[in-house]
Formats: sequence, C-alpha cells, structure tokens
Amino acid sequence: MSTVNPNPSAAMLVIGDEILSGRTRDANMYYLAGELTKLGVDLKEVRVVSDDKNAIVSAVRALSTAYDHVFTSGGIGPTHDDITADCVAEAFGVSIDVRDDARVLLAAHYAARGAEFNAARMRMARIPDTATLIENPVSIAPGFTVQNVHVMAGVPNIFQAMVASVMPTLTGGSPLLSQTYRIDSPESTVAEPLGDLAARYPDLSMGSYPFTQDGAFGTNIVIRGVSGAQVEAAMIELANLFPRG
Repeated sequence: MSTVNPNPSAAMLVIGDEILSGRTRDANMYYLAGELTKLGVDLKEVRVVSDDKNAIVSAVRALSTAYDHVFTSGGIGPTHDDITADCVAEAFGVSIDVRDDARVLLAAHYAARGAEFNAARMRMARIPDTATLIENPVSIAPGFTVQNVHVMAGVPNIFQAMVASVMPTLTGGSPLLSQTYRIDSPESTVAEPLGDLAARYPDLSMGSYPFTQDGAFGTNIVIRGVSGAQVEAAMIELANLFPRG
C-alpha cells in the first residue's frame, strides 16, 4: 500500500454561454492545470456550465464539497449575465452587496482614468459578505474567495493575474514529475505490457497517447508521479520493453 500522502485536490468550474457555444475557446484550464501541477495540487475535475443560476449554484456546492479547492472562471464582469458572484453567495447562504473595499478600489481606478464609475461598473464591487478579495493588478476589479472557492475573471490575462495572487495562499503537496517515451508501435501492441508495468508501479500514473507520422502508427507513453526515482525506474523498464533502434 502506498505511504505517499495525497496532494490537495482541486476542481475548476468554467462559466459562460460563450464557451459552450464555441464562440470562445477556453485557455484558462490549461494555464491553471500547469500552475497547480507546479504547486503540488492535483486538478481532478473540470466542469463547464452556462450562465444559468441553478446550474452554477449546484456546481459550486457539489465541487466545493468534493475537493479541497475550487477555481471558477467567468461571470464577474459588469453586464447583466455576469451572475457568478450572486450564485456563489447563494451557494454558501451568505449575503452579497456592493462592498466598500471593492468599491474604493474601482472608484479610484476609474477616477484616475477620467472614466465614469457608473452602475454597470459598480456591479463589479458586489462581493459576498464573508469573502476575501483576490487582487487584480490588470484591471483592478477584484475576484474573491469564499471558503474553498476562488472566483476569478474569464479574460485570460486577468485570470492568470488572479491565479498568481491566489497561489501563494495555498498549501501544496509534492509537484508532479513527468517523463515521456516514444514507441514506434501502435497502441494495441503497447497496451498489455504497459498494463503490467503500471501494476508494478501503483503510485505512478501511466498514459498512452497514439499518433500517426508518415503513415506509421506510434505511441507516446507519459509516466507521472511525485517520486523522481520511481518515475526514472519505470522509464528504464519501459525502455527495456520497447528498445529504440
């Protein structure tokens, strides 16, 4: 039985009709997965939901119960369909209104630019009562954290800035190490010996990814784990099973 302590777990909730309609391609999951891997937090699930109140509330409740951390993306802007903040407040049963700390940040930001701090922009200062703000150095409008749910903007450069603000506050585990080995044989040839190898290394994750090149079939094997020694040992066995040249 493994004695390795499991890393903290995480899920991501991507919110927005524009993602589901194909109008916008999500880039935030890729970025978040990489940052969490470096920290030693395992991203276990990603959900995409529409701008629907019941769907968002239900997903936030389910994911926050199942995982150590939840990261949401989208729906905290100034328009009428930006309902994520209200949904998160409802999911946790807390009040939400314009909060002074967020309002002061936004008011100063727009005043410095000679822009009107209108009602639409004021919506971005609506923050659940119990939340802590997530700094946004790009466009000032803050994200926020309620319990284990980190609520962030959907615009990629703003999302990335908010992730950078949150990461130092999280306790990670052991960063996941990864090595890849190319085999010039089809996946069907690789499957059985790879399964036997995986059984001998229960603490490692082994994935096979088929490809074609110049009409020939091949397979990339990716071995992941927190122990560099185990990853290296498994890679040596794999190379002996499928020597090159």
